[in-house]
Amino acid sequence: MNVSKALADANRVRILLALRGGELCGCQLTELFGLAPSTMSKHLSLLYQARLVNARKKGRWVYYSLPGREAPEPARAALKWVARSLAGEAQMRADARRLKQLLRIDPTELCKRQCQR
Repeated sequence: MNVSKALADANRVRILLALRGGELCGCQLTELFGLAPSTMSKHLSLLYQARLVNARKKGRWVYYSLPGREAPEPARAALKWVARSLAGEAQMRADARRLKQLLRIDPTELCKRQCQR
C-alpha cells in the first residue's frame, strides 16, 4: 500500500494522530471515532500495509502503535508531516479530548459495549 493512498482518508490521518500518545486497542480506536468495527478494521489494515502502524495481538485484542525507527523512511517522513501539519486542527484537538476520556475506561468494558450493539 502506498503511503500517500493511506493518508488520503481523514479518518486514517486522525487514527495516526491518536496513536501519537501511545499504543491503543482496536476497541479504543473504534469507540473514539464512532465507526463500525469493520470500517475501523479496514482503515487499520490499510495503515498497517503502508507500514504507518504496528499491530500486535494479545488474547482477543489487537493493539496498534506508531512504528519507530524500523519504519521505512517514507513512512517516518509521512508521520512527521502529519504531526507537524495537522495536530493543531480543531478536529484533532477534539479527538485528543475524547481520547483522554476514553482512556479512563477499561478496554475490556469498551469491547463489551461494542459487542452489545
